Amino acid sequence: MARRGTPISISDYWQLRAPERRLLLWALLIALLGYLMLLGAGPKDGLDVQFAVLVPFLIYLGTFVSAHLLLVLARFRGDQLLLPVTALLSAIGLIAQARTGLFAAAALDPAKLIPLPLGVALMLIFAIAGRGGRYRLATRVTWLWAGVSLLLLALVLATGQRYRGAVYGFGFITPTELLKLTMVLFTAAFIDQHLKRLSRWRSLLPPLRTLWPLLLVWGLVLAMLLVQRDLGLVLILGVMLLAVLAAGTRHPGYLAYGLVLGGAAGVALVSFFAHGQRRVEVWMNPFSDPTGAGWQVLQGLSGMYAGGLWGEGFSEARPRYTPIAESDLIYAVWAEELGFAGSLLLVMLFALLLIRLLTLAARARTPFGLMAATGVAAVLSVQTLLNIGGVTKALPLTGITLPLISHGGSSLLTVFASLGLVLAISDGEPVKRRSERATGVARR
Repeated sequence: MARRGTPISISDYWQLRAPERRLLLWALLIALLGYLMLLGAGPKDGLDVQFAVLVPFLIYLGTFVSAHLLLVLARFRGDQLLLPVTALLSAIGLIAQARTGLFAAAALDPAKLIPLPLGVALMLIFAIAGRGGRYRLATRVTWLWAGVSLLLLALVLATGQRYRGAVYGFGFITPTELLKLTMVLFTAAFIDQHLKRLSRWRSLLPPLRTLWPLLLVWGLVLAMLLVQRDLGLVLILGVMLLAVLAAGTRHPGYLAYGLVLGGAAGVALVSFFAHGQRRVEVWMNPFSDPTGAGWQVLQGLSGMYAGGLWGEGFSEARPRYTPIAESDLIYAVWAEELGFAGSLLLVMLFALLLIRLLTLAARARTPFGLMAATGVAAVLSVQTLLNIGGVTKALPLTGITLPLISHGGSSLLTVFASLGLVLAISDGEPVKRRSERATGVARR
C-alpha cells in the first residue's frame, strides 16, 4: 500500500476500500431480502406492489451506494466497518418503520424520506471535512459549542410546546437532540485545553479552579433540561460527561465523584419531582394503571411475549396495537415479528457498532480525538440501553428513541453527524509536506 501523502489513483482507492464494499454489499442484500419479505407478507390475494412502496428502499439503496462511491472519489482512508454496520442497522429501521405503516403508498409523505439521505450526507461532510486531523479545529471554538447548546435550550424553553411530558420545538421537532453532539465537542475541547491541570489532583478534591467553567456550563444545561422534564437526555449527557473526563484524564476520582453525585441526583429526582416518581411507579407496577400510564409498557411487553423465540412473522403480528410503534417502542415491534432470535441479532449489531466506536477511540492519535469518539460511543450506548431497557421493563421508560432504528429526523441526523465525526477521527493526522519532512530530517 502506498504511503500516506503519496499520490495514488482512484482505481487504487477502489481496491483500498474493497473490504468496505464487500461488507456493504452484504448489508444491502440483506436489506433487499427483508424488504421483499415484508412486501410479500402484506397482500392476501396476490402480490400487487406499487412503485411508491419501493421508493423508500430505492432511496436507501442509492444513499449508501453513493456514500461508498463518494468516499472512494474523496480518497478517504478512514474506517471501513462503520458504513456497512450503519447501513445494516438503517435497513432494520427501514423495514420496521415500513411495517408500522410509515411508508404506506396511499399517504407517502416525501418529508419522511428526507432524513436518511440527509443524515448520510451529513456523515460524509463531517468525515471528509474533518479528515487528516482537521477535526481538531473544533477545539478552537470551544465556547461556541457551549453557547450553541445554551441558546438552543433557551429557545426551546421560550418557544416550545409541551406534549406527553416533553417540550418540543416548532413542528414537534426535538432540537435538543443536537446537544448529543455539541456537548461532546465542548466537553472534549475544554478538557483537551486543560488536560494537564485536570489530570493532577493534589488532594481528594479535583482541581476546581480549572474545572469550574465546565461545571458551570453543565449545571446550566442540566438545569434547563430538568425544567423541560427530559430526564432521559439528562442521564445520557451525564454519563457522557463522566466517560469523557475519565477517558481524557485517566483519573478514577472523576468516576467516583460522578457515581456518588449521580446516585444522589437520582434519589432527589424520585423524591422531589412528580414526573420522575410517576416513571418509577409505572416501571415498578404498570398494572396499577393498565389503561393509563402503564398501557404503553404493557402493550410493548405483550407484543414481545407474542413473538416468542422466532417471532410471528410479518403477516401475523399486530404492531399497530403497540403505541408510538415507529419511534419509542419500535424494538417491541421488531421482537414481535422476529422473536427473541431477531432481537438478539439487533442487540449484537448494536454491540458491534459500539465496540467499533470504542476501538476507533482507543486508536485516536490525539487526546481530543480519543475524548470525542468516547463521547459519541457513550451517548449511543446509553441511548440504546435506555430504549431497549425501557421497552423490556428492565429500566423505567424514558421516551428515548433507538438510534438508527426509530423514526425521528433530528435524532437520526445527530447520530449520522456523530458517526461522521468518528470517521474523521479514524482517518488520522494531517500529512506533512515533503519540505517539512526534509527539514525535520536535517534537524536530526
